[in-house]
Amino acid sequence: MVVSSRFTGFSSIFFTTLLSFFFLSSQQPVLDLLEQHSVYQVLDAVNPTIPWRSLFPDDLCSSSPHGVVCDYFTEPTINGTVLFQAETVHITELNFGYVSDSSPNPPCTPNSTISPLLFTSFKYLRKLFFYKCCTGTRVSVPEKVPASFGSSLEELVFIENPSLVGSLGGIIGNFTNLRRLVLIGNGVYGTIPDKVGGLVGLEEVTLSRNKLSGGVSLSFAKLKKLRILDLSQNLFAGNVPEGLGNLSLLLKLDLSYNGFCGKIPVSFGFLQSLEFLDLSFNRFGNFGVPLFLGQMSSLRQVSLSGNALGGQLPEIWENLEGILGIGFSGIGLVGTIPSSMGLHLKKLCYLGLDNNNLQGSVPEEFGVLEFLSEINLENNNLSGRVPFSSKFTSKVGAKLKLKGNPDLCIDDGLTTNGSLGQLKLCRAPDFPIAVLINNGVSSSSTLFLSSLLLSFVGVLIVLAQNW
Repeated sequence: MVVSSRFTGFSSIFFTTLLSFFFLSSQQPVLDLLEQHSVYQVLDAVNPTIPWRSLFPDDLCSSSPHGVVCDYFTEPTINGTVLFQAETVHITELNFGYVSDSSPNPPCTPNSTISPLLFTSFKYLRKLFFYKCCTGTRVSVPEKVPASFGSSLEELVFIENPSLVGSLGGIIGNFTNLRRLVLIGNGVYGTIPDKVGGLVGLEEVTLSRNKLSGGVSLSFAKLKKLRILDLSQNLFAGNVPEGLGNLSLLLKLDLSYNGFCGKIPVSFGFLQSLEFLDLSFNRFGNFGVPLFLGQMSSLRQVSLSGNALGGQLPEIWENLEGILGIGFSGIGLVGTIPSSMGLHLKKLCYLGLDNNNLQGSVPEEFGVLEFLSEINLENNNLSGRVPFSSKFTSKVGAKLKLKGNPDLCIDDGLTTNGSLGQLKLCRAPDFPIAVLINNGVSSSSTLFLSSLLLSFVGVLIVLAQNW
């Protein structure tokens, strides 16, 4: 009976534990109450006018506002003395601010703030997104984000939050798994910390329209997976390191509207995957248009406008047949426009060569670029006949910009919309006299008569001058 009693007791414990295991396994996991409370607090900080608890009283992972996203995880759990794998659920995305009708994230107010619980309560968070939330009341990001925050974060996106103030070093905290760092139009200040180089999984760094300063960190050269680097419209200065040329996967590089100076790095020629290059409105100077551009066959758009590069337009266009846009406005160009640009750039949609010191004629090859929708040659010293047909000028319209070239002229009858109306009419005919005297006479006879007539005209001119 003792053995039987012990066996019965053991069986009872075993089956009870087994039933508990199956019961727990079959239960739908719910969000932890503390984590749910933190979500309510964050929502209240973003928009206190909405009764979040009344609208979403149940488990937020079963029914939640759009933009609050959960995911399931399998974690080791102890029930009594038994260790088993249990399914849990946690917040993995928090998206705030209206984007579109198809993604109506929780709306922000002009006085939206950020709850401190955001940085302490969501250790499974993968994406944090704020769009046009911090626009009124100043919102300061903690100078030192808790070490527990951001260990799982892959995307940090803050767009158009001008009242959000904090140092870049404080904002990125101790992230180790970050893939996208997008901070556009915020009050982020300071320099780029060297620890950025430790975020080796980064694929995008977009920091445009903030108040960042200093130079480009050499640590960027360590980000071998980087595809987008946008530092535009900040207060950066100094030379751009040659190390950026090692980012072989880079598709977009935008350093525009800063104070970068010196020489454009020759190593950029190694960026064979680069499609978009914008270095406009900096202080690069006196080294001419970089010849390495001719090696970058993947380029689709390039802008160097607003620098003091000087020099002539080089003959580098043969390998750039896929390029769509070229912006070389106000960079001190001299000499003529090479006809090879029109010959090779068959897909060109935009060409900006305005506010330079270019001379000579507009290449006739430009007149047959069928995709060209905007061409700006204003304020140069170009001369001669405009080579565009009436069909071309009608298609491009006001985006054909030629004013500020007093020696350019147009043929009578050409559509004069846009800046063409400010150009004078050409006096000389387009064709030589020989073409006009061809009434069944052989070509040799035509040439002879033409020469004779031209000689006769020359004699008359001499006699008139002596008279």
